[in-house]
Amino acid sequence: MKTKSHRNLVINTAQMVVWVGVFLVPAIVTGTMTGSLEQAMKVFTAGAMILLPAFVLYGLNYYYLVPKLLHGGQAKWFYMVNGVIILGWLLLDFLHKRPAFPKEVVDQFGQQGVWAMYVGTILFRVFVQLLLIAIAVGLRRIMRANETVVAELSWLKAQLNPHFLFNTLNNISSLTQIDPDKAQESIGQLSDLLRYALYDSEADKVPLAAEMDFMSNYIDLMALRCNELTKVEKDFEVPQEHVEVAPLLFISLIENAFKHGVNARYPSFVKVFMGYADGVLTFRCENSLFEKQGSDHIGSGIGLENMKRRLELLYPGRYTYDVVEEHGEYMVTVTLKV
Repeated sequence: MKTKSHRNLVINTAQMVVWVGVFLVPAIVTGTMTGSLEQAMKVFTAGAMILLPAFVLYGLNYYYLVPKLLHGGQAKWFYMVNGVIILGWLLLDFLHKRPAFPKEVVDQFGQQGVWAMYVGTILFRVFVQLLLIAIAVGLRRIMRANETVVAELSWLKAQLNPHFLFNTLNNISSLTQIDPDKAQESIGQLSDLLRYALYDSEADKVPLAAEMDFMSNYIDLMALRCNELTKVEKDFEVPQEHVEVAPLLFISLIENAFKHGVNARYPSFVKVFMGYADGVLTFRCENSLFEKQGSDHIGSGIGLENMKRRLELLYPGRYTYDVVEEHGEYMVTVTLKV
């Protein structure tokens, strides 16, 4: 995802190129066809006199009136200022160029017909002015919407990292009392995981192979808390080609599988699969189901809500999220078109 400053630069540059083209193209075409620099300059001057007010109106709206008034909670002033500008523009034009119709034109179309054409010309100019304002509003709203998505994704990812860290530290804390050597090894794994979660995952997308390696290590750490009654299986089919995916999308699903699928007193299982084929990434997590009491159910929690929100923001219309719960087992499958 592009940064705000880069996106703004692209939009502003594109607008400038369009306006320069509007000002220069008629003069360039005229000069090319006539071979006369003087004629080209006349066309440029005449066009500039017509286009300059439109350029000022657009620039004023795009750089000030829309962001400061319309998006700043002062919509009433936005409409009032634009109304005054348009009416003032028309009034000045009327006073500067009072309509005087040649007698032969009046004779041909009649006084009423001539004034109808004049009013039509005014209405067309107002339409063009309103169109320029609408374009400025539309571009600003697109930029504002993109900035909102970037901010929300950053907020969601910020919630994921502490959530993941808290649960993993609990796992290692439990292990230190059972097997100190294994705990030391796990601390090294945790170091690699944190480096990925806190630094590598700052990118908008990461290599799928790196994400799979991260999840594999994460599952190993989560499995440390399980006893011999729990069977943990993982199957990550690393693709041969380079594929990228948004980072840390599925951690909440794995976390919930261990939280609700493992019971120290009964046989339990957790199975995690991820594979890629024909442009579609498939993640599947299966586990035995031991529901918690109260409102703490497997399909709830801030981690899952964040994951679903990220899917909607990052892969709108390009993902599926399916849950099957039956016979004391729970399975969630997510597919992404990447």
